[in-house]
Amino acid sequence: MPTPTLPEIQAGIFRAYALAMNLPAVTDGKRPSESYLRKLEALTLKYEAGVVDLRNFCERQRRSDTSESGKPLLIPNTVAGCVEINEYGWLHITLDALLPHCRYATPSYLSDTITRLLDDYEERRGKLPRFETAALVIDEHCNIDSRTVYDQDNKGYKAIPNALKGRLIADDDQFHLHLHLTSTRSSETACHIWLLRQDDVGDFFYLHSENGLFRR
Repeated sequence: MPTPTLPEIQAGIFRAYALAMNLPAVTDGKRPSESYLRKLEALTLKYEAGVVDLRNFCERQRRSDTSESGKPLLIPNTVAGCVEINEYGWLHITLDALLPHCRYATPSYLSDTITRLLDDYEERRGKLPRFETAALVIDEHCNIDSRTVYDQDNKGYKAIPNALKGRLIADDDQFHLHLHLTSTRSSETACHIWLLRQDDVGDFFYLHSENGLFRR
């Protein structure tokens, strides 16, 4: 797929804006129709695609910048989250938001955000781990008031293994990648993503229990 130009990105965002302005408001307390929800989801995807394209365009412009000495300028870390590797070799990604709804499509901006966080870690700190088999633990931190998607099977978690496959683990089939989707009641609103060896799963959950050494 060719890289979109700025005018093309602007046109796409303008079309999404026009659709948004023509979408009627929802009456409070009344459940919207399936047709309305489909239109709302299509609108969300258009905005999402525009934001990702605009972010990629911005990144390309930053990479072309140079200082007066001719050296490339340091790209600021503007992605909402961070990556770390702890003393056990477990990869920990923190996203400063909860998982989105996956009603119709895998959220592309979520995969894009994770990819950028991993890129930033490699540029600043070096090589990322590579797992033959791994366990993926996705732990949302929120409370009753701050949660956005109530049911686990409605959360857009599939974007996460999609961003890790081929980079940190060869495949995400059921034997190569074990998936654990959990929630923790907390005043914090964040999504904690852990990738670790399958043999370490028992130790992981013990350390994150009330009897363990730490809980995040």
